[in-house]
Amino acid sequence: MLVRQSVVTHLDVASLQPLAAIDPNLVLVFAAPSFFTDPEFGVKLAAAFPAARRVAVSTAGEISSQGVSEASAVISAIRFERTPFRLVSSDIVGMEDSADVGRRLAEQLQAPDLKAVILLSQGVAVNGSDLIAGVVSVLGKEIPLTGGLAGDYGAFSQTWTLLDDRVSDKMMLAIGFYGEALNFAHGSFGGWQSFGPARRATKAAGNVLYELDGEPALEIYRRYLGEYAAGLPASGLLFPFAILSDDRQESGLIRTLLSVDESDGSLTLAGDIPNGGFLKLMHASTEALVDGAEAAAIAAHKMFENDSQGLALLVSCIGRKLVMGDRVDEEVEVVGAVFGQRCVLTGFYSNGEISPFIESTDCKLHNQTMTITYLSEKD
Repeated sequence: MLVRQSVVTHLDVASLQPLAAIDPNLVLVFAAPSFFTDPEFGVKLAAAFPAARRVAVSTAGEISSQGVSEASAVISAIRFERTPFRLVSSDIVGMEDSADVGRRLAEQLQAPDLKAVILLSQGVAVNGSDLIAGVVSVLGKEIPLTGGLAGDYGAFSQTWTLLDDRVSDKMMLAIGFYGEALNFAHGSFGGWQSFGPARRATKAAGNVLYELDGEPALEIYRRYLGEYAAGLPASGLLFPFAILSDDRQESGLIRTLLSVDESDGSLTLAGDIPNGGFLKLMHASTEALVDGAEAAAIAAHKMFENDSQGLALLVSCIGRKLVMGDRVDEEVEVVGAVFGQRCVLTGFYSNGEISPFIESTDCKLHNQTMTITYLSEKD
């Protein structure tokens, strides 16, 4: 497996020739939304890498081996020597189609030698929990599934994906990897801390939270946020919810705010909320989030020992980026320190993260976490 990477602020075919020199068969691009509205975006990628499959996702910030950037495109050219892969797509027709589009993607990937799947989703009009459930209903829980929901710098209005020559704000993508030559590892960790009492979701449907302890959820949320409430919904990224287990202990699942509805006092979150379940609010410090990123990297690294060239796909939540501010590079630096110089880092800040729990293949939609997928080929 060979990987070369470039970080650019505009696409120039000639400057990408060092990446094309390795004869890549897959090119991963994580780019600012402005790239996707340029009609030359797909054309230039095709000219630079005519023999490779090309995938791009819009972001809320781009991650590379150089750190975190904005208004850029991180282009990683990858040559798999012994690992077949398959790229599939399907358009989503609305939030209610989330589970079905997951099934449609999974049905295109099914095969006896399927090893793992990376799912790259549209990031606004989708229920990530249902999407994952749709994939798992076809492939089962034994196939590890990772990835993330596209971003748009926190606007939560329009996100984009690209597959080869097509750019769309509705296209969902999945990459299936096959055979035994691939090393595939994953880790996911948050670093947020809960505060306040546990409150029951007395009325919730899917990813919409209507009531907490019998009161409109928005009213309670505003009381907790205090002065931050004036900045809703954007300030909600700083105060996600912890989903608690039946015994009111933290389950490891976090849900972040997407939007508020003044008319019915509801909150729309990025994933499902159990009706009748318990929630707590959360907050974090930069130090805790950096420690969480390091824990995710260590978890992925422990899945196997490997010294050959590899690629680590980092998907971190835009809420983490807002909390860390100018220190956001620190969470990327600690991941790089764990994996070492033979590992190329790529990825993006997202509207949701997809990963199994640590040491499990039971996949969930996460919010406010750093999730890491590590790929390399066995010697």
